Amino acid sequence: MKPKIYVTRIIPPPGIYLLEGSCQVTVHESDEPPARKDILENIGDKDGILCLLTDTIDKDVMEAAPNLKVISTMSVGFEHIDIQEATRRGIYIGYTPGVLTEATADLAFALLLSAARKLVSADSFVRNKNWKISWSPNIFHGESLWGGTLGIIGLGRVGKAVAKRARGFNMRILYTDIKPVPPDKEKELGVEYRSLEELLKTSDFVTIHAPLTKETRHMIDEKKLKLMKSTATLINTSRGAVIDEKALISALGGGWIGAAGLDVFEEEPVDADSPFFLLENVVLLPHIGSSTKQTRAKMSELAALNLLAALKGEAPLHWLNPHVEKIRPFSKIKML
Repeated sequence: MKPKIYVTRIIPPPGIYLLEGSCQVTVHESDEPPARKDILENIGDKDGILCLLTDTIDKDVMEAAPNLKVISTMSVGFEHIDIQEATRRGIYIGYTPGVLTEATADLAFALLLSAARKLVSADSFVRNKNWKISWSPNIFHGESLWGGTLGIIGLGRVGKAVAKRARGFNMRILYTDIKPVPPDKEKELGVEYRSLEELLKTSDFVTIHAPLTKETRHMIDEKKLKLMKSTATLINTSRGAVIDEKALISALGGGWIGAAGLDVFEEEPVDADSPFFLLENVVLLPHIGSSTKQTRAKMSELAALNLLAALKGEAPLHWLNPHVEKIRPFSKIKML
């Protein structure tokens, strides 16, 4: 009997094609995420689920799926999955790190340039037919990236990729993380370690690449924002809740910092009445850090391969809970 798989969204073709080759696949046929009741109704007899970061896979979902053997998320983030509960139940968890690194780093730098140089406001200025003088020395003064100081919060895969891009702009690069990287890696990347507080005080531009954990939730709060330069630009392409948004809105409106560029938010999509829409010194994007055709196809493919590997009795290419094998060995979940 073929394994039964539930896919919570229409995803790019590589992943679906791979799954359909050897599994009985049920897809939530929408670009919208399924309602919780839809997940609970569809998961009952499934052996695997391919989900996205918008899908909460918690104890109740697992309870409703007694046959569940593997959860594969098409994301590098995994805060939407109760890893401890899944491991306790012997459920394998795959995820998709690495393949979205370069696309997300590109987006972070694009946001940095857009926010610092006021590109979105300038574009609107032209589109709204407000451009009346051929050239003016006094409009849309931004901040120059060349030779500035960039602070990177979280020197993981994406943080390192951003550092490499910043070297092309002749920037001084500071970073902070749970612990410093080895000296040889610092030299290779051209980065200098600083405490979070010192990084915020010193940097002209700050970009966040930290995972969302209990420790990092609202890591950038009012106190931290007031440490930054009044001309500084803050970029976030990691997770929205790393920043206290109420404090950030106050910072942007009150001139504590100069600008911000956000691809992620505490609540997504952004509420229609959000004060962000009243601010001209923030660039707002709809969580598109990994959104290139090539990257999303690779994420889809890797999510499917992770799921299929577990059902073949093999280690997924990328998995979050390797110690689950001691609770339920591969021989107990092998179906292919």
